[in-house]
Amino acid sequence: MALTVPPPRAPSSAESCGEAPGGPGTGWAGWYERELGWAAVDGPPVRLPTGLRFDALVVPAAAGRAALRRVGRSGPVALRGPRMALLVAPGSAEELPGLLDWLEWGGVSLSLAVLGAGGHITAPPPPGVRAEPGAASWLRPPWPSPEQDEAPVFPAFSGFGSGVGDAPDLVRLVDAVATECHRVRLARARAGVFHDESATQPLAFS
Repeated sequence: MALTVPPPRAPSSAESCGEAPGGPGTGWAGWYERELGWAAVDGPPVRLPTGLRFDALVVPAAAGRAALRRVGRSGPVALRGPRMALLVAPGSAEELPGLLDWLEWGGVSLSLAVLGAGGHITAPPPPGVRAEPGAASWLRPPWPSPEQDEAPVFPAFSGFGSGVGDAPDLVRLVDAVATECHRVRLARARAGVFHDESATQPLAFS
């Protein structure tokens, strides 16, 4: 089943000049609710609950970028510091442990977390609002860009449906992410980095 995100309206003049109503980091919740139909909790920081419209795979950014190069198309992707959140279909969090076992990654230590019901990610700024250095930002936003003229969809077990090119299904995406997380972990071990707090810090804020 393909889950699509409707395209938003054009940003307001305040958004276009890099300002959000109420100051930086506030007032974005209404934009996400109005334009994308996503639940949002105002901040700062604004938070997007997981388990409703999407779940999120949270991985080291280096592993996430490598996985994206392998799979090509994906759902929306957010960055925050050394971590990346790949948005996937709701319900994926419950399926992930069994899927990792089926892919023979069960029992392997991976810097991979999944956020489902009760979780959240920090909301990157909407279009036209500049992100502060180190703050959450969209690598692949949930609205059409000049590079993609169609709204993105969330990876699910049934894939993206027909007629959408090489978009991965959830199985392919998780396998690529797990492989790259393992490679990052091995590279750190070879470099003598046996504990890296950045690899265990979630994208979500409490």
